Amino acid sequence: MTLTNTLRQSILVVDDSPDIHHLIAARLGCERISMYHAHCAAEALQIALDHPLDLILLDLDMPDVDGFTLFVQLRQDRNLVNTPIIFLTGILDVATKVKAFDLGALDYVTKPFDGVELKARVRAALRMKRYHDLLSTKAQIDALTGLWNRRYLDEHLAEEVFSLEQREGFLSLLMIDIDHFKSVNDTYGHSFGDGMLQAIAEEINQVLRKSDVACRYGGEEFAIVLKNTDSAAAMIIAERLLQQISQMEVSYGKEKKSVTASIGVVGSDQLNPHIVSPQTLIDAADRALYCAKSGGRNRIALLDEHEAASFPAHKDLVQAWTGLDRRGL
Repeated sequence: MTLTNTLRQSILVVDDSPDIHHLIAARLGCERISMYHAHCAAEALQIALDHPLDLILLDLDMPDVDGFTLFVQLRQDRNLVNTPIIFLTGILDVATKVKAFDLGALDYVTKPFDGVELKARVRAALRMKRYHDLLSTKAQIDALTGLWNRRYLDEHLAEEVFSLEQREGFLSLLMIDIDHFKSVNDTYGHSFGDGMLQAIAEEINQVLRKSDVACRYGGEEFAIVLKNTDSAAAMIIAERLLQQISQMEVSYGKEKKSVTASIGVVGSDQLNPHIVSPQTLIDAADRALYCAKSGGRNRIALLDEHEAASFPAHKDLVQAWTGLDRRGL
């Protein structure tokens, strides 16, 4: 594998001919791309799994695994489902072209190819991928707060749980609910309430680490995914967040209002590994949040570590406390 550039969009060239690799690198050398090279299907699969790709140029006629077979293998990975693929082929018959498009190929370039035509097709494919990514990202952002939305939370949490199954590590989830938010809307109006949610979202972003993912779960609830974080470390982050929110005073026009929140915390280290799933984590954190709210609000609740091992069969016992009550963190 060689890397010929280090710019934003990236291309993987898969062909068993070194001459083709040199020719494509020369033709696309002035483009704003990163280029990876694979000479067989196994190498292509490894690169595709290890690196984010914006386009794959795939030779149809390879000796070990043909392009059609490799295409299907690539599409089986959920991270590559939307990666455009252009076939490189010297085969001109209609049946081959139809099969390529039926599989889902974006385009094909016939060998020997013209350098200008290749550039044009690559540019068009990368432009389409960029627009697709922008639209996809926009669809996953909450318009009011600028945080990720519930759709993104579901997808991201599923990815992190899947990753957790492949390696040793921890994953924690915080569920945050703004206390008495309905009365804020009723008393001051929804515009004031919207301003409060935006201010809290900004505060959340200030507290979190780069690896943490904050989402608006819905209404006045937020969810935070803490990667590589066990329940004890998650409690420290939750405590910091609780303190920051409790010190806020939201202003909107002439109106000012202090803010408090309740936070539910669960870590994968508390749960039986066989039942850890996105829904289990959400249910457990939501149960802990309920305890924090029923215990007086403006506090943190952690799912009890001993009972959590059999969650969701036994999910009634949780431990809740405020920052003032806790010791040793």
